[in-house]
Amino acid sequence: MDRIQVLGANNLAAGMINTSSTDDNPTAEKIAPYALLGMTLVTGLVDAVSFLSLGRVFTANMTGNILILAFATAGVPGLSVARSSTALITFVIGAILGGRIVARANADSRIRFAAQAFLLEVAFLFAASLCAIGYRGDLLRDSFRRFALIALTALAMGTRNAAVRKLAIPDLTTTVLTLTITGIGADSSLAKGNNPRLARRIGSVLAIFFGAAFGAVAIRHSISAALWLGTVISGLCGVALFRALRTPDKPVTARVASQLGSCT
Repeated sequence: MDRIQVLGANNLAAGMINTSSTDDNPTAEKIAPYALLGMTLVTGLVDAVSFLSLGRVFTANMTGNILILAFATAGVPGLSVARSSTALITFVIGAILGGRIVARANADSRIRFAAQAFLLEVAFLFAASLCAIGYRGDLLRDSFRRFALIALTALAMGTRNAAVRKLAIPDLTTTVLTLTITGIGADSSLAKGNNPRLARRIGSVLAIFFGAAFGAVAIRHSISAALWLGTVISGLCGVALFRALRTPDKPVTARVASQLGSCT
C-alpha cells in the first residue's frame, strides 16, 4: 500500500511539474500589466511623432486615423489620403505579423508568444529611430522618409496590438481609451458601481497622456530622440516579461515537495 501511495504521489508531482512548465509564470502574470502600461506610454510618444511631425496622421490610434482618412477624402485641407492610407495598411500588415506569432499560443503560453511579438515591435521602432535621424517634418512635404516613418511606426503598433489582443488583459489595450474612460464613469460609485480596476484604468489614461505630452516636447528638439525613447521603453517592457518568464515558479515547487513528503 505504501508503495502504491508513493507511486501515486510521484505521478501527481510529475503532472504538477509538467503543468507548471507550460503555464505562464505567475511572476510574468504580475509583470504583464505594468509592461502594458509602459507600452501605453509609448503609444502617446508614437502618436505625438506621427500627428505632429509626419503630417497629421495617427500610426497607433486607428480610430483617429480612420477619421482623418475620412476627412482627407472629403477634401479637408492639410490632410492626406496617401499618408492615412499608408498608416492603415501597414498597421494591418503589422497586425498580421503579430497575429501569426501569437496564433501558436494557447492559454498557457500566451505571455511567452506575446513577448516575442513585442520584440518585433521593438525592431520596427528601432528601424524608425534610425530612419528619423536628422529628419525634420518641415523639410519635405511628402518625402519617401516621411512615408517610411509612417510605415515603420504603424507596423510596430499593429504588431503590438495583435499581441495585446491575445493577452486580453482588461482595461489595458495600450491604444484605445474610449471604453476605459467609459468604464471609469459607468462603473463608478456615482453610477452605483464598485469601481473595478480603477487604478489600472486611470493609469492607462495618464500613461498615454504623459507619453503624448512628452513626445510633443521631445520632437521640438529631435524626432529621432522621441522614437529612440519609445524604442527603449518598449524594449525594457519586453525584456521584463522575458526575465519574468525565466523565473522559476518557486511556490509550485515547494508545494510539490510538501505533498511528496506528506505522501511518503
